[in-house]
Amino acid sequence: MCGICGELRLDGGRPDLGAIDRMAEKLGRRGPDHEGSYSDGPLAFGHRRLSIIDLSERANQPMVDQELGLSLVFNGTIYNYPQLRETLKQKGYHFFSEGDSEVIIKAWHAWGEQCVDHLQGMFAFAVWDSRRRILFLARDRMGIKPLYYTRQNDCIRFASNPQALLAGGGVDTALDPVALHHQFTLHAVVPAPRTVLAGIRKLAPGHLLTVREDGDLVERRYWRLEASRPPQPRSDGEWLEAIHDGLRQAVQKRNDISDVPVGVLLSGGLDSSLLVALLAEAGVSDLRTFSVGFEDHPDEKGSEFEYSDQVVERYATDHHKYLVPNEEVLRRLPEAVDAMAEPMFGQDAVAFYLLSEQVSKQIKVVQSGQGADEVFGGYFWYPRMMEEREGTPTERFARHYFDRDHEEYLRMVSEPYRGEDHTSRRVGELLAEPGAESFMDAVLRMDVTTLIVDDPVKRVDNMTMAWGLEARVPFLDQQLVELAALCPPELKLREGGKYPLKAMARGILPDSVIDRPKGYFPMPALKYVRGDFLQFMRDILDSRACRERGLYSRAYIDLLLSAPEMHHTRLLGSKLWHLALLEYWLQRNVDGV
Repeated sequence: MCGICGELRLDGGRPDLGAIDRMAEKLGRRGPDHEGSYSDGPLAFGHRRLSIIDLSERANQPMVDQELGLSLVFNGTIYNYPQLRETLKQKGYHFFSEGDSEVIIKAWHAWGEQCVDHLQGMFAFAVWDSRRRILFLARDRMGIKPLYYTRQNDCIRFASNPQALLAGGGVDTALDPVALHHQFTLHAVVPAPRTVLAGIRKLAPGHLLTVREDGDLVERRYWRLEASRPPQPRSDGEWLEAIHDGLRQAVQKRNDISDVPVGVLLSGGLDSSLLVALLAEAGVSDLRTFSVGFEDHPDEKGSEFEYSDQVVERYATDHHKYLVPNEEVLRRLPEAVDAMAEPMFGQDAVAFYLLSEQVSKQIKVVQSGQGADEVFGGYFWYPRMMEEREGTPTERFARHYFDRDHEEYLRMVSEPYRGEDHTSRRVGELLAEPGAESFMDAVLRMDVTTLIVDDPVKRVDNMTMAWGLEARVPFLDQQLVELAALCPPELKLREGGKYPLKAMARGILPDSVIDRPKGYFPMPALKYVRGDFLQFMRDILDSRACRERGLYSRAYIDLLLSAPEMHHTRLLGSKLWHLALLEYWLQRNVDGV
């Protein structure tokens, strides 16, 4: 796990090494173990390393293979790298390091763009082929690892977050009206390639980008998720057995491929609890688990310790739990916002940030349960969508997901930002892509391949990597996701959702954990806004910067402030928090750049 950045000049000049240094500095928290840079003609790379596999200096980056004329910066983990290494050895390649980074270099040399088809894991990387004068960028299928870029008149730059690109300079920081519409209707999800900043784009999951010295850019999608039934029908029992085997393997490989110990972020929910049970089943000793909780609210509990404690007791893990008071949440909130690559509305972003700080003092790698709800249909809105029979697919989806309908969005923003219903159009395109057998197949596929990328996958990456902590997400294992997408939605949504996981958990987890209501990593203070939190948000929205930006309608702000605890989205988020968060993110990360 690392932070990567680079620049390719398109005008025949030399790269701006000062910009590389500034970008790498912004990535420092992602990789505290080593800093490196490299330049070759029009190309320069910067890298910050978090040492997980092959802890020696031989695995430092940027990694250069002089014999092959290739250099690499890489963020992520390739779980099948030992097998690929043997395959490449049989092709005649020899290795000077022991980790997964060098395997990517050899794979590019052996297979070119098709190298990504051989890689299983989470990754964002760049290869400079000095002989062919090509810069090659790639992002993993599930978008677990981020990759942003900006194209200017004389160069293209890339980095692991927008803050690094902004530090490099020359970025158009105007707000993108289409991205803003997505931001406020899709729960802070802005589908690639857009971001809220007009001058910064992101490579979509399952895509690669080839850049030549003359400025020619070619983007290609290399992976699609099929969501229809396989030719050979399977019984429910066969589906459950296959999914159980797939998850067991996903958990095992994410524990084995590491030269440092691996722990578990234990929320007390079914997903993370199941990870603990499967690791114990695999014989992992000295299993370390970590939980965080917050102050209770009259309408909602602030922790799930009563459930995580039961799992800890059953499996005798080395457990650490942290109870964070509201005053600490508010005091540390600015740091969490600074760690957001893009503005995030999910109230548990701060929870992950504070938990990751504590966990990083104990360990460098953890497994986390993110993705299970999207892959196996665990959210309350899925059954409601499945019961819908009227309207277009987009309308059936929007009634249960959109944070704001288009009419409310038009009332929320000022005149310059009003326009078409961009989100409905984009969602309609995604739902209509071929390869989905039913409406629910299309919904779950869109969630897994698009919505989850920005919420919660990006949140987990940003908040853990802010403390040099690598989070691995076995529920987003490629083979498991592909298998689950073929499984009938009716089976996944049985008993309120996630039926295959619930069936798997019987007998190895307490029934109270399996049958409990779905939890959402609660932080009530950012949902039921009052007291110091209300004053914090009021100050942001009444600030001179917010008024001069002129993004929001003052009438809409006044409406929310008149009853701050009453205005919630369909996904139970605070609309006031949404407005305050985006404005605060802009003030912290963009204003003054």
